[in-house]
Amino acid sequence: MNDYDVIIIGAGPAGMTAGIYAVRAGMKVLVLESKGPGGQVALTSTIQNYPGVGQIDGFKLGQDMWEQMTNLGVETQFLSVDKINFDTNPKEVVAEGVTFRAPSIILSMGASSRSLGLANEKDFVGKGLSYCAVCDGMLYKGKNVVVVGGGNSAVEDAMYLSNIVGHLTIVHRREQFRADDIEIQRLLKKQSEYKELIDFKMGFVVSKLIGKERLEQIVLRNLNTNATETMDVDGIFIAIGRSPQTELLDGKITLDAQGYIITDENMATNLSGVYAAGDIVHKNLRQITTAISDGAIAGTQASIYAKKNK
Repeated sequence: MNDYDVIIIGAGPAGMTAGIYAVRAGMKVLVLESKGPGGQVALTSTIQNYPGVGQIDGFKLGQDMWEQMTNLGVETQFLSVDKINFDTNPKEVVAEGVTFRAPSIILSMGASSRSLGLANEKDFVGKGLSYCAVCDGMLYKGKNVVVVGGGNSAVEDAMYLSNIVGHLTIVHRREQFRADDIEIQRLLKKQSEYKELIDFKMGFVVSKLIGKERLEQIVLRNLNTNATETMDVDGIFIAIGRSPQTELLDGKITLDAQGYIITDENMATNLSGVYAAGDIVHKNLRQITTAISDGAIAGTQASIYAKKNK
């Protein structure tokens, strides 16, 4: 039987927390995940802002959450979701041709890395261009590397790569970083200590990618003067934000101007029995702590709805 009380799509911190709370409420719970447990957390080398832990490897934290959830009895399947039928009762989730049913659904698909939007960008993925420093950083040991971005992710990637690469240039379209001050100060301290290692190109954007079999050069454009310059590179890491994974929603769920799901304080969407949690949700701060808060609320409220609508 493919009937459940609560179906959760996505196994990041939000989805796994929702699973823990729902199964503890006596629900029959299914978590569908297309890749692996942990979501973006699993790609983070070091986490230092998770209360009570101090410092932990992101992959380990994701695995610990996964083990806790599955040990409590949450069922899991590694399948890509093809379609969600919100209008049926119970609602239906179709994943790789298999249909699962539940009165309550929790959307926790997270957000994916945002691209530069350049015409040939996809051609260089895995060939000198990456969206994950932790995944691919060691491939560039002693090499000349660029990080694009100025938020927390970009600064964290830069700090991680600075221990691996031969030279690092950080390219940011603004004159000031947008990361948390503590992260900026760590980076500036390292740059002051290793001036030959780290350069900043503030007020610049990457306007062109050049190469044959692999990425060989990038063209930078100065946003103040519009002048361009060409830089030889071995690799480039893109860390300019993320886009919510809302392709499955088919216009049924209300989104904000940036495409994130709008929920109320109970993590409920505009559709009855449909909840959302984590990075896919409209909010001011996207952190592990806010994701698990969303998940706890969504798991609890979805369980209440399921009990009433079995």
